[in-house]
Amino acid sequence: MTASILGVLSMQLYYIREGYNLKKQLFEQNVNEALNAVVNRVQKRTVINQYKKYDDKAEAYKERKLREKTDNIIAFKEHFKATEEIRKRKQLEKSFAYLYFQDSVIRKTFLNPRIITEEEFNLLNNNPLEANQLNNSIYGNNVLNRQITLNIRKQKIEMMQGRLPDTLRYLALESNSIQPRIISLPTRDEDLTKRFAVEDAIEEKKYQQQLDALFIDSAGLNNKNYNLVADVAKEMKMANIPLQKRIDKNTLDTLIKSELNNRNIFTPYLFSLSLAKKDSVIFAFETGKEALDKKNTYKAILFNADMIKDPGILSINFPNRRTAIISTMSFNLLSSLLLLVVLVFVFTYTMNAIITQKKLSEMKNDFINNMTHEFKTPVATIMLASEALKDPDLNPDKTKITKLANIIFDENVRLSNHIERVLNVAKIENKEITFVLQPVDINEVIKSVALSMDLSLKNKNSKLILNLDARPSYILGDELQMSDMIYNLLDNAIKYSQDEPHITINTFTQRNKLVLQVTDQGIGITKEQIKHIFDQFYRVSTGNLHNVKGFGLGLNYVQKIVSQMNGDIKVFSEKDKGSTFEISFPVRN
Repeated sequence: MTASILGVLSMQLYYIREGYNLKKQLFEQNVNEALNAVVNRVQKRTVINQYKKYDDKAEAYKERKLREKTDNIIAFKEHFKATEEIRKRKQLEKSFAYLYFQDSVIRKTFLNPRIITEEEFNLLNNNPLEANQLNNSIYGNNVLNRQITLNIRKQKIEMMQGRLPDTLRYLALESNSIQPRIISLPTRDEDLTKRFAVEDAIEEKKYQQQLDALFIDSAGLNNKNYNLVADVAKEMKMANIPLQKRIDKNTLDTLIKSELNNRNIFTPYLFSLSLAKKDSVIFAFETGKEALDKKNTYKAILFNADMIKDPGILSINFPNRRTAIISTMSFNLLSSLLLLVVLVFVFTYTMNAIITQKKLSEMKNDFINNMTHEFKTPVATIMLASEALKDPDLNPDKTKITKLANIIFDENVRLSNHIERVLNVAKIENKEITFVLQPVDINEVIKSVALSMDLSLKNKNSKLILNLDARPSYILGDELQMSDMIYNLLDNAIKYSQDEPHITINTFTQRNKLVLQVTDQGIGITKEQIKHIFDQFYRVSTGNLHNVKGFGLGLNYVQKIVSQMNGDIKVFSEKDKGSTFEISFPVRN
């Protein structure tokens, strides 16, 4: 059984160690993968940051140039608008000069000309009566002087506001016949109109060409004036840029934590960034370089050596690596441990049962041997006495007959006591004895037992001292069983005392308890033996005292009696100095 349990333990330990090594390799693989992922992300982030840096510059340049071009376009449009207004004003002046010249020619050629409205013109053509009245109105001398000034001013204003009609209608008198006449004057000269159209077309074409040129120049800003990728690559290859400017400590810590967590690694870690060609630490998180244990440290090159002068080394250390690995094996370890505990418990229980059974077997064998010896001695004595009584020579001698009869009687009593003791223990085990509990004076019971054992005490030259100081001395118990209890204690004290026994019995009250102490100065009991003295069949077997007569039932019997009467028994003993049996009962007034 021992070989089997040791084999199982060895196999379990072997599998646990192999499982730990496997978990360790997996842990190292995950950490190395995390380091490679961190290196890739750092390199990509560095490139992205450089690209973003130059892209921001490009965007700022583009925005500045676009703003400048936009301002130029706006300024150009405003300039063209101002030039166009000047040109339009000049065209208007030319058109008005033409109209003024034609108006002056009409006024010189005709008498009392005046401009009429389109409604008046239609009235002259359609209503003769109204036409006569209108014609008569031009004969007044005062009309001419007033209308000339008003018409010129009105025509100029209407022309500037764009409300001048295409044709002006004049009502005038012919200089020869003095007859009314309607004169039509176009407000726009065809030659001037064509010339103005050509001028406008030329100016519009110039304007559109210059505006298109400005827009084409602005659109060219979308195509950068430099190669962004080439500039980023050039910046990345600048070997003199220090590592601490390429990567931030907190950013690096965030990347490491993210990659480790993605691989289910949550154990605390320490990391540092150092130069690859020099023993110099750039920065370390929460620790110095000296705190990084080489056994639990993993390293990786941070940058490409072709890009920068010193690529840098990223180191990660796990102070609690062993604990972290073991924690991943918690289920396997707990199940293995539980299995081992069960196996060890079963093994221990089995071995204990075997040892207990062996001890019980030995004790029972001793009990049978002792019982055979105890029963054989009185039977042999009775047999010898009976044979002597059969001798014819002894018939006339009454004294010898009486002596032999007394011997037979005493041995029968002795044999009966042995049988009664064994039967009483069996009855108590089976709860067949009924205890009659009633007030009992323990001091009187002790005196009675001492008197009954006076002969035994004298045969051993024993000295018995009684200190019966218990007041009150009554307890609730069975007097007969109590007598047997005290008898067994005195009998043990006599048997396990060397030379002349010296025994003391004390009774006293203490905290509502009546205490009975039986003290001897015998061989004493070791601590190991005290654990078993109340076990059935157990007998102290030290030295020659193994041959002391008895069944090993006396103290077991005493303990059961004390328990039935709600008492408590204790043993105080020292090897070769004697023993004290202390029994306490509740006091009865």
